[in-house]
Amino acid sequence: MIDRRFGLGEALGGVILLAIAGSLPEIAITVSAAAKGNLDLAAGNLIGGVAVQTMVLVICDAVASRKQALTYLVGSLVPVLEALIVVFVVAGVLLGSLLPTSTRIGPISPASLAIMVAWFVGIYALNEARKSPRWQVEMPGSSPGRPHRRQVHPDEKPTPITQSTMRAVTVFLVGCAITLVAGVVLEVSGNELANRAGINGVIFGATVLAVASALPEISSGIAAVRLGDNELAIADIFGGNSFQVVLFVLADAIAGKPVLPTAGNLNAWLAALGIALTVVYAFGVIMRHERAHARLGLDSIVAIAVFALGVAGLFVVPH
Repeated sequence: MIDRRFGLGEALGGVILLAIAGSLPEIAITVSAAAKGNLDLAAGNLIGGVAVQTMVLVICDAVASRKQALTYLVGSLVPVLEALIVVFVVAGVLLGSLLPTSTRIGPISPASLAIMVAWFVGIYALNEARKSPRWQVEMPGSSPGRPHRRQVHPDEKPTPITQSTMRAVTVFLVGCAITLVAGVVLEVSGNELANRAGINGVIFGATVLAVASALPEISSGIAAVRLGDNELAIADIFGGNSFQVVLFVLADAIAGKPVLPTAGNLNAWLAALGIALTVVYAFGVIMRHERAHARLGLDSIVAIAVFALGVAGLFVVPH
């Protein structure tokens, strides 16, 4: 509604606005944790969230089809481009964790700024590729669905804009405020639970908190594949993951110092895990193995094994 009212266009309204709105739980957790000095919790939620939210695709795969893998149905290489953006910006996280805390621009790490710039450049390039594709690929048997959410679904009737702009903005902002408050509650209660259970903040943020904040992605992903928007299901996950690590700029500003250099071994492990899972699904989209096993494609089965090994490694990697 807001996108249509202001004519923001696909690049801004369809990508940036959706990424910010979808990442509100992570924004709330990051701000709350960084303000209290719980940098391991803030970093763990942002970095671990990439791996956890990628695993949402396992659920989408199970819902999409009984006999065909989700990545077979996608029939588009646009999600692969989104995956490359994820790999690029998460690699920036790994590089930023190696910088000394004295390397900063004000309170912000140069790596955090570089990640933000890389994300904007990647989004611009992605939308240029969508508008003017320079290659053609035949994907027999595919069912990608809509290329982006601005396109009306054929089973839905477009509703005329009858509400006032003020009402639409108010409803949007109220929804954002509720989500932000819920994110703060998650951080406060999660931090208390982690302390009482004696669980490392990085591990708790990367598992329990990341799963809780991934609930909106689970809901939207299931809704997308049920509508047949298989390409959108994967693209939304990768798009949210690439934007999520941009929030390190916000974490630096709130904490008053670079957060990435304090990330430590556990977060480096999580970043590598997020890259590995992203690559698994990017390969799946390219290779297009059709058959589903117990409703899961081969890539989802591999992703489950990689994720299980990655979580087990959290308890082995030196803190």
